[in-house]
Amino acid sequence: MNAPTVRLHPAHPVTDVPPVIEEELTQEERAELTARIKRLLREQDAVLVAHYYTCADLQRLAEETGGCVSDSLEMARFGHASRASTLVVAGVRFMGETAKILNPEKRVLMPDLHAECSLDLSCPAEEFIPFCDQHPERTVVVYANTSAAVKARADWVVTSSIAVRVVEHLHARGEKILWAPDRYLGDYVQRVTGADMLLWQGACVVHEKFKAEGIRELKAQYPQAAVLVHPESPPEVIALADVVGSTTQLIRAVRELPNPIFIVATDNGIFHKMHEVAPDKQLIEAPSGGKGATCVACAHCPWMAMNGLRKLVHVLETGANEIHVPEEIRVRAVRSINRMLEFAGQQAIPVLGRSAE
Repeated sequence: MNAPTVRLHPAHPVTDVPPVIEEELTQEERAELTARIKRLLREQDAVLVAHYYTCADLQRLAEETGGCVSDSLEMARFGHASRASTLVVAGVRFMGETAKILNPEKRVLMPDLHAECSLDLSCPAEEFIPFCDQHPERTVVVYANTSAAVKARADWVVTSSIAVRVVEHLHARGEKILWAPDRYLGDYVQRVTGADMLLWQGACVVHEKFKAEGIRELKAQYPQAAVLVHPESPPEVIALADVVGSTTQLIRAVRELPNPIFIVATDNGIFHKMHEVAPDKQLIEAPSGGKGATCVACAHCPWMAMNGLRKLVHVLETGANEIHVPEEIRVRAVRSINRMLEFAGQQAIPVLGRSAE
């Protein structure tokens, strides 16, 4: 039997990465902005959904106001279940698009429409769609970190928590996979499943910088530590992991594993929730800088850092930064998402939105 094929398609590198700019606020400013946002959310029948990688201020505010802090798909599903007429999505642009795909009848706002994702940017629809057309024999499986137009071309959309299970299912049916955009997650899934996968060559600017050598040094320094790794990381980093998993799975590991210390290889925004669920555990950022680097551990998405309380106030007061998805794209994209939801045993979203129920 021939070995599974893994081929790389060259994609444009992401070169225009914004600097990480954290919001600097005094206690008085934070309290005043938080109070204004809470009032505006009530007045506008709005709910705030925030990703684990956003700042602690936004995560706390989402939970205090009855919103949601989670991964991208659960953010969208929460928005669909909510009776609120406006969803405010604190995260990156594809998350706002996914919320709109699943909730077409709702107004979807974002603090900053320029908050992009390196994986999304590395897989432009105008290049990806012709590439898919060149390989009609392959089932197209795309990661959630993609644009609405890329999702619309896909047969399946997956998150990191279910990618292996979906590809195992397709492989068992004899299907060959065209995977996009993350080459590291694709490589991990291929090695676990043995599937025949043609990989698009995208990468996350945060996860691909983790250094295996530095993690080995930390592990020697803290022998009781467990290493937690997101599968968007390079294979040599994944090889050192005690747990490989999605954001939700890594948070669960911190809560449930007996280790007193964890070396965490994912965006450090997740530390807020990890500290919340396991306040007695010590968390160490996995190194992302090499020898002599000015930043030994600087694992924070520069686009996630563009979200903040001031921008959230501005959006709620002006109605700016509304997300729109053309209906012909949305209808195709929701079908590829629904394949995953149905496979996972979760309730699928109606193709025509809540209004069709």
